[in-house]
Amino acid sequence: MTATRLLVLGAVRERGSAHGYQIRRDLESWGVHLWGTIQQGSIYHGLRTLTRDGLLEVADAGPSAGPARTAYALTPAGERAFVELLEHALRSDEVGLSETIAGIGFITELTRERALELLRLRVEAFGRRRARVVDEYERQPGEEWGHHVEAVRLWAHTADSAVEWTQDLVRRLEAGAYTMHGEAPA
Repeated sequence: MTATRLLVLGAVRERGSAHGYQIRRDLESWGVHLWGTIQQGSIYHGLRTLTRDGLLEVADAGPSAGPARTAYALTPAGERAFVELLEHALRSDEVGLSETIAGIGFITELTRERALELLRLRVEAFGRRRARVVDEYERQPGEEWGHHVEAVRLWAHTADSAVEWTQDLVRRLEAGAYTMHGEAPA
């Protein structure tokens, strides 16, 4: 649900206000259907839940050419939640792939300095966690782990890949890739 929350809040934030159909179209245009499992029902459930939680508010339930559509806008609490979810997705080594990808999709909503800071924290977190995990399985004889050691090896390989990719993104951002929040378009 965290990736869905981030995506729905971000889509509403980008438009200022939006209804469910607009959000779905935006997510499709961003290719979310290629890497995520967010269905149409998830979007509408997310809108109801975020409204109930005070992160969204009804902005307009006015007439439309088709079926009645309710538009939503972020509340101040929704703005804070969006930033918190975004920053967590970029800095943490414990979020799922969908949440990380959702965060990357909104990375330009941050200043370059903040994005770099969060990505460097992510690399450090992966390094610490990898050291703990690898140390644990290297201290114990392989026969104690049996075939389960393959799960640890897969996790370590995945962590290495995440670190490598993140370091590459850091280099690209340091070199000026993308127009970040507060920067004039190139």
